[in-house]
Amino acid sequence: MSVLEIRNLHATVGDTEILKGVNLTLRSGEVHAMMGPNGSGKSTLSYIIAGHPHYTVTEGDILLDGESILDMEADERARAGIFLAFQYPVAVPGVSVANFLRTAVSNVRGYTDGNGNGSMSGGVIGSNLMPMREFRRELNSKMQEFNVDSSFARRYLNDGFSGGEKKRTEVLQMAMLEPKFAILDESDSGLDIDALQVVSDGINKLATENRGFLLITHYQRILNYVKPDFVSIFFGGRIVKTGGPEVAQMLEERGYKWVEEELVGGLVPA
Repeated sequence: MSVLEIRNLHATVGDTEILKGVNLTLRSGEVHAMMGPNGSGKSTLSYIIAGHPHYTVTEGDILLDGESILDMEADERARAGIFLAFQYPVAVPGVSVANFLRTAVSNVRGYTDGNGNGSMSGGVIGSNLMPMREFRRELNSKMQEFNVDSSFARRYLNDGFSGGEKKRTEVLQMAMLEPKFAILDESDSGLDIDALQVVSDGINKLATENRGFLLITHYQRILNYVKPDFVSIFFGGRIVKTGGPEVAQMLEERGYKWVEEELVGGLVPA
């Protein structure tokens, strides 16, 4: 079993403190939903876990299986088993989904050279990568399992993709990279009901005893399809309450105004 532990995490952007003492423990086999209003710091937390250089950690630590990852670069964290699905995935014209995935999988699995290099320039893949026949066989199998049309492999990454297609591609990335922990930053954002069901089915297939999920969302609706073990309320840069699925239902019924009135100032331990 793997454990991702966030201890008293404080972080800033410039002179502005965004995270103000976050404590969270996520274990393999758990789905932990995190809900909170815009601007509360949820996305900042996800970026910091993944190693985004824009943020500065001023206090606290992030431990993966007991080892701090704060000094690791983003690619090192990915190889260690951290995956981040962005709310707004970036388009990469000229690089096909297949080439992107082959490079990413090769890096994570150690096919690259001793310096961790596996080039991807202008859509051309460099050497020291996963053998093409092996990669194609695995990719085709995963695309079939997760209901991703085979034509996606030839399309440029997220270029001209709908919101639902971008999210399906991220599920495919998770399936190929097999992370220990997947952080999903509002993966339900902008999805119609059909796309939401497809993405939720993919998450449920990947939510095994060997993988933990941190599911960041504003709304209850994705939790109708992905059943969380824990739900936390994130407010003002910290977790102010953690409970079971009933917490999400409470937010759906009451909104966030009561959180500030009842919880902030006399914080409920997370």
